[in-house]
Amino acid sequence: MESSSGFLLLLLLTISCPFFANGDTNLIQKTCKTTKFYDLCLASLQSDSTSPQADTKGLAIIMAKVAMANATSTNSYLSSNVLVKKTSDTLMKKVLKQCADRYMAAGTSLQNSVEDLSSEMYDYAYMHVMAASDYANACHNAFKRYPNLVYPLEIATREEGLKHICDVVMGIIDSLAL
Repeated sequence: MESSSGFLLLLLLTISCPFFANGDTNLIQKTCKTTKFYDLCLASLQSDSTSPQADTKGLAIIMAKVAMANATSTNSYLSSNVLVKKTSDTLMKKVLKQCADRYMAAGTSLQNSVEDLSSEMYDYAYMHVMAASDYANACHNAFKRYPNLVYPLEIATREEGLKHICDVVMGIIDSLAL
């Protein structure tokens, strides 16, 4: 009798504890609860078909790739001349080019973080994600240097989005480093 209750306890732990079972749908929720932006984390991970089979490291990699896609999209937006065509201001064009470069660097940092996560070098992964968030902030700061330039709402929205995604990734990495 004691043996069967021990087996039952082990079975329950295996089913309910994310440390024992990959693919536990509760792992996504538990992981997202360790981040600043639970809803963003949950929505992002639930929209990826590989998330249910991922362990915590895999979830961090998925979120880092979400951040990388965001940085790449923003770089493409800034580089596509959508905003440049709207202005004849050479200073504005210069700052938009600087911003595009910063988002390209953010994408590279995030790619490095994915590689670091894969190698379980969590401190380096965290550093690269933090750098990516700072690159987005550097774009904003470029606008602040020129009081006559208005920081476009679309870029501000994208900056906030990337920072929030990076915060999620850093929260997941923090839980890995424990």
